[in-house]
Amino acid sequence: MGTTLHIRDNIEQSYGDVYTPEALEALEFMARFNGEQKALMEKRTQRRKRRYESKERITFLDPDSLIPRTNLKVQDARDGKFEGPEIPHDLKTQWIQGTGPAAKPNSPVEKSIRNVAYALLSGADGWMFDGEDALGQISTMSLDNQRNLKLAIARDEVFMKTAEGVAGQMNSWGRDFFGHDIIEDWEKQLDFTTVIFRARGLHLDDRHIRDADGVALSASVVDMTLFVVNNYRELAKRNSSIVLYLPKIQTAEEAALWNEMLSALEGHIGLPEGTIKVYVLIEQLEETFQLMEIRAVLGKHFAGFNTGRWDYINSVSDAMAWDEDFVNPNIESITMTYGYMRNYEDRVRRAVNTPDVNGNFALWQGGMEPNIPVGSKEGVESSMEKAYAGAVREQQEGASGKWVAHWKMVHIIRPVWDKVGEENQLGREFPLLTYTQEDADGLILLEPAPRTIRGARNLLSVGLQYGNAFGQGFQAAALKPADFFGNDDILYLMEDAATGEIRLSILWEWIHKGAELTEDDPETGLKAGDTFTVEVFERLLEEEYAKLQAASDRDVHDISKPTTLPIAKQIVRAYVLDDVKVPWYIDLLNINLNNHDHEVASQRIELYMTEFAGNDTRITENLDFVI
Repeated sequence: MGTTLHIRDNIEQSYGDVYTPEALEALEFMARFNGEQKALMEKRTQRRKRRYESKERITFLDPDSLIPRTNLKVQDARDGKFEGPEIPHDLKTQWIQGTGPAAKPNSPVEKSIRNVAYALLSGADGWMFDGEDALGQISTMSLDNQRNLKLAIARDEVFMKTAEGVAGQMNSWGRDFFGHDIIEDWEKQLDFTTVIFRARGLHLDDRHIRDADGVALSASVVDMTLFVVNNYRELAKRNSSIVLYLPKIQTAEEAALWNEMLSALEGHIGLPEGTIKVYVLIEQLEETFQLMEIRAVLGKHFAGFNTGRWDYINSVSDAMAWDEDFVNPNIESITMTYGYMRNYEDRVRRAVNTPDVNGNFALWQGGMEPNIPVGSKEGVESSMEKAYAGAVREQQEGASGKWVAHWKMVHIIRPVWDKVGEENQLGREFPLLTYTQEDADGLILLEPAPRTIRGARNLLSVGLQYGNAFGQGFQAAALKPADFFGNDDILYLMEDAATGEIRLSILWEWIHKGAELTEDDPETGLKAGDTFTVEVFERLLEEEYAKLQAASDRDVHDISKPTTLPIAKQIVRAYVLDDVKVPWYIDLLNINLNNHDHEVASQRIELYMTEFAGNDTRITENLDFVI
């Protein structure tokens, strides 16, 4: 069939199993939302600019107002006067959800699809297959991700053969680590884990499709449409729910657009409204001011919230960029019990435990556990004790479950909920949400904590490494600061785009707000009370970059040292030093995907910085996709 959509190069033919006639027809139908998505993102940018220029804090909505795009009154949403769903059978117990992409960069399908096999054999109650922060976007990885999920959900022969081999390897690890197999019947095990898909956020555009007017198509539209259309029949055969994670929502108005898109897609393919269920990641400060409103506008689609720690820290930093008195400490200090994080978590749990008009509650999936049990015996034991204690804390605070970043962590963390034995935490009693100035102040509450040169080195090293990994197609990467390379007592952490964002955001704060160090640093000669200056940053940047260039291939791929690592350095420097704080590190990384030419990178970085500073315009399209 013909289509008015513009698809890059010949990938429509190469990915005919993803761009099926039914999928293309649905994409063409859903493209009607492209203009509305662009308009909402422009509204978001202007709101951010206004707050920055007028030094304006985020506030709660007027309780007597209507939520934009709906007929819902704000106060009614807060009071639970809306109709949500009952939790579907395969989401009622989600003690542990694993996270990660369904594809690997530059890999044949037999190797790439191993990611899905590890996930579905992991014993996790659910697995959030990522189309966003953890999925590399070089070449056609977003389509490899969709293809692999389709093959796995359909139990294609390629997937089943791979899964059988992976099961043996997982059992080998289980025998070494626990003294026993972790998989009894690998084919039966595949049906245990609920498949969940995270679409890209409204702030991103797809790299491969433009609409009839030549405008890049919303990545949210592309991701949700391809996943749902390609898999809804197979999921229905197994009585499995269609479940999505929705990221980076900032307002109830944006959630309302998502709800319209979900309902439109359901109607287009003949599904009853509310069939698709969604979790919403609470990873933006403004979201936390509108939790009940977001839950209400998503109505029967809404299943629960997730506390997305790293992106949330970044959003707080970004929203408070205008306030010279708001300066974060070392990132290691910003745990879920720290000031504004503690209050954010509390609002999420209170929101999900507020009943709707039918008495239905919602789920709260706890935050990410980034540790990976690979290292020295002492290092693994120490890190696993901390990870386990963190899970115990979240369970006791009321989380229905937790996220882990690696399949091995499923077996280490799941016993926390297993011992308690509760299906979930629906309806646990917490005070109803309030909307006072004290509540608003609590969401930006800073507490005394270290701000050190060691902390700055960690921020810089991992920020550089992440940008480099991104350029190589690894948006989820096991990283640690360069000074700890070779030290197996310090474990690698699974990092994704969110962790790159917050590292640069904090460095920007420290320079542009004249942050004071809290401890002496013998190596640089700086003292407690000294200011973190541009000169200090430049010195640390050169030193940390040199360490990465000198690192082994195990820690920094040799192939990246003359290609993507220098570009990552350019981007980090431009972002951190510019007086105008750009909203997303990932924007600068995206416009340099598949580019290893340093001069071209310089031109693209300058173009982006100039456009944003002068016109408040983010460049989100694929600059290499010319019609």
